[in-house]
Amino acid sequence: MYELTAALDGPPDAPVLVLGNSLGTSRMVWDRQVPALSAWFRLMRYELPGHGGAAAGPGLDTISGIATGVLALLDSHGIERAAYCGISLGGMIGMWLASHEPDRIDSLGIVCSSAYLPPAEGWRARADQVCRSGMASITEQSIGRWFTPRFTAAEPELVAAFAAELERANPDGYAGCCLAIADMDLRGDLGSITAPTLVISGAQDPSTPPEHGAVIAAGISGARHVVLEGAAHLANVMAPTEVTAALLSHFRVG
Repeated sequence: MYELTAALDGPPDAPVLVLGNSLGTSRMVWDRQVPALSAWFRLMRYELPGHGGAAAGPGLDTISGIATGVLALLDSHGIERAAYCGISLGGMIGMWLASHEPDRIDSLGIVCSSAYLPPAEGWRARADQVCRSGMASITEQSIGRWFTPRFTAAEPELVAAFAAELERANPDGYAGCCLAIADMDLRGDLGSITAPTLVISGAQDPSTPPEHGAVIAAGISGARHVVLEGAAHLANVMAPTEVTAALLSHFRVG
């Protein structure tokens, strides 16, 4: 079985918090949260297939396939239960885990994500594009979704680092993740999620706008929905103080 890779931070005896990345990013997407979160949790930041230097693996082109890889990663470290927070594709994986393996997920955070993200044809076309033309062919569009123009102008070195991480992703792994999103529909699973859930949206997110977060929050009993003004798709990078505070409040209580 193909194994996901992960970095571990924080006290070995602390409660485990798994962090899932968005499509096209590596675990560096959580760098602005690590100092505060690792004071309270044992952080496990796994890499998506083909991302962050990880290889692309077979059978990882579905949400369930990647989620099963996360479960195997937990098993390999002897972790029976954990809290989970994911951004974008990472959030989709978290919803699958919380609905299909509720005994493994204590609490759930979902950042800038969606339970259903058509059209499927668009995701398949993007998968084909990176395989034919390389990762650099989607850099400009991706950066435009991840960050606002104002943030890009204010943080050019940080944005350039994210562009470099995208461009070093394995096209086959990235394409497989695109296909996973294309075939995803988690709307029917939301009602079975019992873990305390926080949903965060960016008000200026063109990929998964706040309406998508509202659907998730409405479908999960007791879920709380927070919308961050001025934030685009990588809200935790653009608004690190607000996102970190919200996550600490949720996971330390939940």
